[in-house]
Amino acid sequence: MSSTLLKRRKLSTIFANQCILFTKIKTPQNPCFQNPRIQNPFRVLRVSQFSTKFPEYEMPSVTWGVVQGKKEKLVNRVKICDYLKGLGIIPDELENLELPSTVEVMEQRVSFLQKLGLTVDDINEYPLMLGCSMRKNMIPVLSYLEKIGIQKSKLGEFVKNYPQALHASVVVELMPVVKFLRGLDVEKQDLDYVLMKYPELLGFKLEGTMSTSVAYLVCIGVNPRDIGPMVTQYPYFLGMRVGTMIKPLVDYLVSLGLPIKILARMLEKRAYILGYDLEETVKPNVDCLVSFGIQRELLALVIAQYPTIIGLPLKAKMSSQQYFFNLKLKIDPEGFARVVEKMPQVISLNQHVILKPVEFLLGRGIPSGDVAKMVVKCPQLVACRVELMKNSYYFFKSQMGRPMKELVEFPEYFTYSLESRIKPRYERLQSKGIRSSLNWFLNCSDQRFEERLQGDYIESESLGPSFCMGGKLELPGSEIVSDEEDESDDDEVLYKRTVSL
Repeated sequence: MSSTLLKRRKLSTIFANQCILFTKIKTPQNPCFQNPRIQNPFRVLRVSQFSTKFPEYEMPSVTWGVVQGKKEKLVNRVKICDYLKGLGIIPDELENLELPSTVEVMEQRVSFLQKLGLTVDDINEYPLMLGCSMRKNMIPVLSYLEKIGIQKSKLGEFVKNYPQALHASVVVELMPVVKFLRGLDVEKQDLDYVLMKYPELLGFKLEGTMSTSVAYLVCIGVNPRDIGPMVTQYPYFLGMRVGTMIKPLVDYLVSLGLPIKILARMLEKRAYILGYDLEETVKPNVDCLVSFGIQRELLALVIAQYPTIIGLPLKAKMSSQQYFFNLKLKIDPEGFARVVEKMPQVISLNQHVILKPVEFLLGRGIPSGDVAKMVVKCPQLVACRVELMKNSYYFFKSQMGRPMKELVEFPEYFTYSLESRIKPRYERLQSKGIRSSLNWFLNCSDQRFEERLQGDYIESESLGPSFCMGGKLELPGSEIVSDEEDESDDDEVLYKRTVSL
């Protein structure tokens, strides 16, 4: 019996000593006091009661509900909403958003956004930006944007255009997109231009639309090294779906007879073509060209020469130019169609520019009917500079002494450089005592001209380069080129001869 009582006394003594140890309060001299042998699982509660005067600054995520009860949170929310309403900001969309604990914090956020250049109307466009912490969201995101090249003065404009960026994680979301753009050969100094132009890129997933659109373009023949310049010129195609936007447009243009390789070269230089709406713009414009007399088999040539034509308000432009050509140049609608086939850029030329070379020719005594024939045969006349035409005409009359009829038959004379082609070649002809037509000694390459001078006969005259969809580009004397060489670069020759990008 006595031994049992003795054991009970020992146990009670041990428990009493442990209670004394664990109820000791943390002091400045020993702020982390604990039992070296056994940790009390309830010690945290006791220490937290005496840790600091303002525990909410220490662990805001844990003590938010402890520091502010439901009543206090509701009161502060009402105060913040009243403050925002006083500024003219509508807080309705902030109803389900966690707001800061005090009005002062909200004042700092509003002030920070206003210093960036945002107005109350801008904030009302996307009031959720007020839920972003300055320390955790705004400052890190804006600092990173400034680091990659966006000027500090333009940060406000960036946030105005894409405020959702303030919610993004710099490491998880922003940095991978920037790295992806650099991997596409977008120059570092162009990053700010690309992102200012299309800031929504920062919200795209790498494995989504951006990757598939790039892969498809490379698949149809676009040079991978040209993707970067394309992004710089027109970054919006990175957000286009291949199946619903890019591929249908490519398929339609190919169906018109445009070779896929030429289309790829066009996209490399004019990526904005991808932004033309197929149903609303491209197809109606193609139908418009046909309705104005453009031959269907030449549609591809017209588009290859002037790709922008499929995205213009075409009907209005064509109607205006057709009326002008008929009224001022005496060219009928059929002749106007031939002009557009040879030089589709004419539909965008200013009418005052067109009139200047025409008036120059009329002033030289050429009948209006002949001037009309010259323009239909060589539409490039209407884009020539009058000063250069005057010099060429003076040389033609004073040095060559040829009849005006030759100019009417070969209006292309005015499109050649006087100093680099007309004078040197004419002097070579004079030295050899050869007299030929303008077409014979001007409308050929330097190599062919030398061959003609060394020949024992004058070959028959032929037309210049011709374009036939579905076949090869045939040049005068092309029969001397071997089939292997000709077939190897058909598309490249076709592109160089017919597309002026």
